[in-house]
Amino acid sequence: MVPADQGGGVMRADLFAEDITGLDEALAAVDGFDRALVAGLLRPQPAQSAGLTGLAHAVAGTPLAVRVAEAAEKAAGGAANEDHLVALAAARTALLGSVHDALMTRIEEATGRPRGEAAAPEPAGQQVANLLTAARSWLSDLARSGWQGIDHDLVSGAAPVVSAMLPDPGLRRLATLLDGFAAELAASCPGVSMERIPARRWADLWSRALLLTVPGAAGAPTTGTATGRLLPLGVDVHEHATAVQVQVHAVFEPADGTAPRLVRAGIAVPKPDTVVGAGLWQLLRPHMSLLTAVSEGRSMELTDMPVTAEGDLIWSDERAGRGEPADAFATARVALPAATDAATAPLDRHPARIAVPVFLEGYAVQKDDGTLTFTLPGGPLAVDTDRIPTAGPLTPEAVAASGACIGLLRWDAGAYHVQPLAVETTVRKKAVAVHAGGWAGGTTDKAGVKAEKAATDAVAVLRERAGRLLRK
Repeated sequence: MVPADQGGGVMRADLFAEDITGLDEALAAVDGFDRALVAGLLRPQPAQSAGLTGLAHAVAGTPLAVRVAEAAEKAAGGAANEDHLVALAAARTALLGSVHDALMTRIEEATGRPRGEAAAPEPAGQQVANLLTAARSWLSDLARSGWQGIDHDLVSGAAPVVSAMLPDPGLRRLATLLDGFAAELAASCPGVSMERIPARRWADLWSRALLLTVPGAAGAPTTGTATGRLLPLGVDVHEHATAVQVQVHAVFEPADGTAPRLVRAGIAVPKPDTVVGAGLWQLLRPHMSLLTAVSEGRSMELTDMPVTAEGDLIWSDERAGRGEPADAFATARVALPAATDAATAPLDRHPARIAVPVFLEGYAVQKDDGTLTFTLPGGPLAVDTDRIPTAGPLTPEAVAASGACIGLLRWDAGAYHVQPLAVETTVRKKAVAVHAGGWAGGTTDKAGVKAEKAATDAVAVLRERAGRLLRK
């Protein structure tokens, strides 16, 4: 194998066009099971039974084989109990995990960077068994009714379970998942009237939630501490109508001289639906000093910062100090090639979770019907401009005019693509870097200032109204 270029770019782009043995078959088995959930497992039709059998055949020869074969047979006869449904969810999750691993192996070959090994999670604390049982019962009722059979009475059954779970930190992960899942389902009721059902997404949420009802499945991630220099690469923004999350991807250089590795630092906060664009940063900045460092182009010095085995920093401003200037593109060219990619926790092994920092340069940009493609020496790589947030100065036009890019390599709809986090481009004959998180710590940009002012006004109005309600 020809190694990746030492500049850190994805130089073996030709590998992304090669077929991966067994990948299509694994995804077809998952899709067959997902179609069975659409109509429900109360009285399965022949087509649904075929999807259940296909899932069982896909895991034949694995430790799951016997249990899944029995579960598929019972489900095909409309007699699946909760344990059978858990087995089917486990098989589906295992298949998508194998797809994730195959895709990540191909990325390792293309980048020439090693991947860290995931550590076994620490045992979960004592959990309230009856709440897990209640959650499993509701999820089983969903599977039997199918997405076409959901109604408000069925979906509302999650509310008391979620309310009882939320006060328990050990159950909060599952409670949050159930709450969001139930909200999506409620917004789509009645299911029989839906023109398009998000079968893959809802099956993903159902499977994950069902497995988290198994005692011990939601073990706490193994954590250690990080002391050394943090070199930010870029910011990924996830915005929802009522919440926003940012993840800062970075290279961490340990003070003890051991190998650098890729890490993430994230923060999520609730938000009013009227706060959009650059106004998001007002909600996020108070919780993470790293955002200011990103916009200023600085490193940070960490002291005993908690970090999981999967590379997620459990951020604390008290354990982070302002560092020296650190250009993200210098980091991408020099430090990124030697960094170990983050490991992936077992339950997080899913193609949708793939987001690997990469550095690209020396490409030609092609634009066809609004779709951008980077043509690298080894072949083309699609560019996902839809993921570029409106909360920063990075735009599809800047990407189209770029000569170098820091991005996240992802996989979706059967193909790899890159999500730009920052690009080097030319503005008025001058080379400049444009970052998606360029406004994270504040901005003098006219558009950014205008958006921030609108957000300030919206938040002030909401606070005044809330105060008035509380006074009544």
